[in-house]
Amino acid sequence: MTGEKRVLFFCSANSDIDPKYGQAAREIVRAAVSRGYTIVSGGTTKGMMNVIGEEAERCGGRHIGVLPHFMEPLRYPGLSETVWADTMSARKEAMRAGAGLVIALPGGIGTLDELFETLVLVKLGRYHARVAALNLGGFYDPLEALLSHLVRSGMLAPRDKAILQLPESVEEVLAML
Repeated sequence: MTGEKRVLFFCSANSDIDPKYGQAAREIVRAAVSRGYTIVSGGTTKGMMNVIGEEAERCGGRHIGVLPHFMEPLRYPGLSETVWADTMSARKEAMRAGAGLVIALPGGIGTLDELFETLVLVKLGRYHARVAALNLGGFYDPLEALLSHLVRSGMLAPRDKAILQLPESVEEVLAML
C-alpha cells in the first residue's frame, strides 16, 4: 500500500510476564490505529504478539503478521494480512519493510536480535526508520548502560548510540507517532 504508515513491534513471545507490558502494548497499538498506522508484528498467538493482535483487531486496525513457514500453526487468526518468510532472517527483513517507526517492547533474546539487527542497518544507512525501545520501569536500563560502556571504550560512536531512543513511558512513545 503506497503511503501507508506502518509501526513495527518487536516483542516477547512469552506470556508469563508483568501485565504492565501488555497494558502498555495495548495503549500504543490503540493510539497507533487511531492515528492511521498499520500494525506490523511477528503475527503469532504467542505472548505479546497475541496482545498486539487482539488490540489491533479490537480497534479495527490493519495488522500485518510476518511469520516463517514453520510457525504456521501459531499464526494469529485475526491478521489482516500474513507475510510468509522462509527463514527468521527473511522474517526480520519483511517485518521492517515500509515501517517508519520500530518499537521494541520489553522482550528476550529474540527481541534483542531484532532490535540489534535493525540498529546496525540504520547505522549502515541500509534502513531508514526511527527506532525505540520502551524502557518501561527501567527494563532497558542495562542495555543503555552497555551502550554507554561501548561509547566510553570507543567501540561505538555517540551518534550511533543515539539511533536508539529509550522512551520511559507510553506517553513518550505516543509522541513519536
